[in-house]
Amino acid sequence: MTSVYRSEQARAEVRRWCVHRIDGSGLADARSEVVTSAGVTGVVTAGPEPRDGEPSVVLLPGTNMNAALCLPVAEAIARERRVVVLDLPGQPGLSADRRPRAKRSSWYGKWLAEALARVAPGPVVVMGHSLGGAVALACDAPQIVGRVLLSSAGLVRLRVPAPLLAATVPWLLRPTVARSTALVRCMAAPGQGRGQGQGQVADGLGEWMDLVGRCCRTSLAPPPLPSGLLELRRSVPTLVATGEFDPFLPPCHLGPAVRRRLGAEFRVIEGAGHLLLDESPEAVLVAVREICAAVATGS
Repeated sequence: MTSVYRSEQARAEVRRWCVHRIDGSGLADARSEVVTSAGVTGVVTAGPEPRDGEPSVVLLPGTNMNAALCLPVAEAIARERRVVVLDLPGQPGLSADRRPRAKRSSWYGKWLAEALARVAPGPVVVMGHSLGGAVALACDAPQIVGRVLLSSAGLVRLRVPAPLLAATVPWLLRPTVARSTALVRCMAAPGQGRGQGQGQVADGLGEWMDLVGRCCRTSLAPPPLPSGLLELRRSVPTLVATGEFDPFLPPCHLGPAVRRRLGAEFRVIEGAGHLLLDESPEAVLVAVREICAAVATGS
């Protein structure tokens, strides 16, 4: 097992940042922890108690992300139904810091099943972004009645185009807020991070990615999941979406894999890149509503 943090001081700095952001949002009382075989899992819960048979939404952030970065979309979902955000173990945040060197997909799948049993014992729709999507697919918990997969790993290998690589290398070698912001802008759609209303995407995440670069050992994207496992995941309603300008998972790359390997509905979110939770929260909310409606009608 290897730690995501470079030092104990780095772990404490990341934790302080996350706690401060969550507590400052008004969701301090919604923050909690549960214990699994992967260690402590940080949890943020919001929204009304689900009615009989109504699924909760469980949000799994992507690589280098966590609940503290997902608060706006979580609050939007919470206005309609119960939402639970889980920090992935082995990623920077409020969960345990260690992850295995091998067989991570099965390890994450087991972790998620245990966490779901503790935080949302009824039916759930699991929404995963990037790495979180691969984790959602790796889990066979029977209480999962639907999935919303956003720019999801686990279906096809992620691409790293030259402009993104050119922004990543300086960030890895000597992170600064400017370099981190440049990296975030490469992940977003053209024009995101510039101008009125869009600067928040790059500016807020730029500060966070600077902290990650200084304090953490970032993990690589997981490889595609086995076809046999994906075949088993066809049994529940699933919607997969990617941004029109996603550099890692462009529609022409992800779409055919979704249809061939998962047999799921595929959607392109116009004007968005890889950071769908930040760039297109309303489109994300629509996807959640549609899957929850499909679950309710059994379609």
